[in-house]
Amino acid sequence: MEWRRGRLSRALSIEYFSSLWMVAEVAGSIGVGVVSGSFALLAFGGDSVVELLSAFVVYSHLKGDMAGSAGLGRRTALTATALLFALVPAVSIGAVYSYASGLRPEGSLFGVAIAAGAVLVMPYLWLEKRKIGRETRCLPLSIDAVASATCFFMSLALLAGLLAEYLLGLWWADYLATAVILVFVVREGAESYREIGSLG
Repeated sequence: MEWRRGRLSRALSIEYFSSLWMVAEVAGSIGVGVVSGSFALLAFGGDSVVELLSAFVVYSHLKGDMAGSAGLGRRTALTATALLFALVPAVSIGAVYSYASGLRPEGSLFGVAIAAGAVLVMPYLWLEKRKIGRETRCLPLSIDAVASATCFFMSLALLAGLLAEYLLGLWWADYLATAVILVFVVREGAESYREIGSLG
């Protein structure tokens, strides 16, 4: 159907923009996170890496099969979900070790700017992906929309933690933000898995 192909073509453009944003988000979050010792930024950057990989496989799916093969959609969705769950233990172990060793993250204005940028950009990506995913019944795009929504809420938690750290010197707020972000990651993965399971 020509209308559906047109909507999927629009989705391709959105995924391309999403990928560009994620590249900037990954570089900024991980770079600033390493320098400032912020595990909240590292966790956010790790999630952004997963979202970047997810955007790539969704983009490949849309480009390679404009008809939206259900089988290909399941494989794409399973790959993205597995990558997401892999992030949780990696960040958790690092954060626990860091906290136990007495590391106190430093406030960073650059980190605040990255989080604020995500708060502005992610709602657009979330709503557009969700709308087209529902219109075209494209499972990978719908799951990617869930990831963008989760990223938005994570960015709010990140921004709050970084502002508390930067303005008030509450270094422990970084660890609190990390915990909140990881909860969102787990929920995101669980929601994606449920959507995959609904296909039978």
